[in-house]
Amino acid sequence: MKKLLVVVDYQNDFVNGALGFPGADAIDAGIAKTAQHYLAAGDNVLFTFDTHGENYLESREGRALPVPHCLDGSEGWRLYGQVQALCCETCANHQIYQVKKATFGMAPADLVRLAEQIGDVREILVVGVVTNMCVISNAVMLQAQWPEAQITVDASLCLSFDPALHEKALDVMEGLQMSVVNRNKT
Repeated sequence: MKKLLVVVDYQNDFVNGALGFPGADAIDAGIAKTAQHYLAAGDNVLFTFDTHGENYLESREGRALPVPHCLDGSEGWRLYGQVQALCCETCANHQIYQVKKATFGMAPADLVRLAEQIGDVREILVVGVVTNMCVISNAVMLQAQWPEAQITVDASLCLSFDPALHEKALDVMEGLQMSVVNRNKT
């Protein structure tokens, strides 16, 4: 049974850069540890990269969110902290995949290529930032690509700049028959 860990946009600009927010650094060690566990077990890890060009402000997203971020190849575009170190140490590993995405969710063509490379996936664990934007968008895209896979979202390894929207996004993902674990509901 193939498993896939998807680390969504855990990039410098979302942790301590242009769109960084308090607490985003706190999930670094947990994401890195989870990725190491997957790799040690022979499972696959996918890192998504929010990726924009110099014309970002002219895009639909840029007009709505006029904060340049994750410019392709910049320091803000790189993965954050221990997650970056892990990716660098194991980048030649055939179990690691990377997808650059120009908007909130991965493009269908990228998912088709990924499915051709990985094959049938039965369990997908989703972690990363921002829960109410890119995490939920990618979880839905993954569910469309692998409709029989169990999609699980680890709420303790996902964050948003807005705690209320984080919780609402988790509610929506549960409503889409995804499993949400490690949720600290108050």
